[in-house]
Amino acid sequence: MVNENFIRRYIIIGERRTSNYFWATFILIGAIGFFFTGISSYTDISIFQFSILKNSNISFFPQGLLMCFYGSLGFLLSFYWWFLIFWNVGGGFNEFDKKTGNIRIFRWGYPGKNRKIDLLYSFKDVESLRVELRDGFDSQRTLFIKFKGKGEIPLTGIGQPLTIGEIEKQASELANFLQVSLEGL
Repeated sequence: MVNENFIRRYIIIGERRTSNYFWATFILIGAIGFFFTGISSYTDISIFQFSILKNSNISFFPQGLLMCFYGSLGFLLSFYWWFLIFWNVGGGFNEFDKKTGNIRIFRWGYPGKNRKIDLLYSFKDVESLRVELRDGFDSQRTLFIKFKGKGEIPLTGIGQPLTIGEIEKQASELANFLQVSLEGL
């Protein structure tokens, strides 16, 4: 039986966000449209039977050729994005265990020798927690854990900024749980 007072685990979503599914699908559909419109301008056979996609005014050189090129690039980008989603790059968890006195930071990376990023630290090595808030066009709200003589490691995921209330709540709960100071608020 695991007592929730002794273990805290925060899940990091990574690439399996709804927005990534949407954009990977959107780019794939667009790439199919561009590629087949370019091919049909070469063969003079209408692949699409819809009136808005007929290519009677598109010559193969240069428009059709360029549409095939853009369609191919779209396929490559979409497949890359789908592979990132499948591999869940950046996904993982942060686990804080009072029983063992350990902090485990786990993330999935790109396939290969270093696919698993699994860091293990002791509670004794923690110096403090730091919150960094940057507003503007690319607003970022990041929670860092500072280790004695080892630098900082971000604890929040990329691409899904937490609200100020959520980051304050998570930071204060975690600082209280670890019994360390909280900087930046």
